[in-house]
Amino acid sequence: MTSRPLIPYVQLPDLTLLEPGALGNGFPPAPFSFKPFGTLVAMGVYLGAYLAVRHGRRRGLDEKKLISFMMWIGAMGFIGGHVFDTLFYFPERVLADPLSLVRIWEGLSSFGGFAGAFIGLLIWRALNREPSLRYADVVAATFPVGWWFGRLGCSLAHDHPGILSDAWLAVRYPGGARLDLGFLEMLLTIPLAVLFLVLARKPRPWGFYLGSMCVAYAPTRFALDFLRIRQGAVADARYFELTPAQW
Repeated sequence: MTSRPLIPYVQLPDLTLLEPGALGNGFPPAPFSFKPFGTLVAMGVYLGAYLAVRHGRRRGLDEKKLISFMMWIGAMGFIGGHVFDTLFYFPERVLADPLSLVRIWEGLSSFGGFAGAFIGLLIWRALNREPSLRYADVVAATFPVGWWFGRLGCSLAHDHPGILSDAWLAVRYPGGARLDLGFLEMLLTIPLAVLFLVLARKPRPWGFYLGSMCVAYAPTRFALDFLRIRQGAVADARYFELTPAQW
């Protein structure tokens, strides 16, 4: 029996709080609204940080230093995610408008975020003159929970379209069913998040979660990127047949 795509194409509208000019004198200049993607990312960051602080307490880490560590890797992660996304996925934007590099709300790349977070880790380590593995591992232990919310946002934004497919997990995009890589990654994150939460009940060697997360995520993402759409305005840039994330 031939399978049929079962996943509906769902998009949540922005929740507009203020229309342009609602407060007079042309303010605000643009609609002030809650966007589903940004709201879910914020929820993921908050929940991941909350769980990381709880886990850090159980492992005896300095709470203030842990919060400082998360602020550095979080801020640099968002900056790195946007800069990587703009430079390698949309280089034409930089040529047309160099200031697009500083508008961090206009697109994010996950691997650019990881690279930026690593730079934040190095800065924090230099400022505090303290080993960072323990703090990084505590964050990694709860990171998949926050990551799930981010990929849920991607699933609703449908910003990672894949190839046309009639598989039952395909999303019924307008114009034809496709694999939605944000949706697939969201599903694959669930068992990792649950496993880490269960394992975190007992102390593990420092680096356990950080290493496990890298081993689990990197090959999964490398394989999924082969399923990305290859043509059209939303197709990712490719360099020698590989996406920037794969490189």
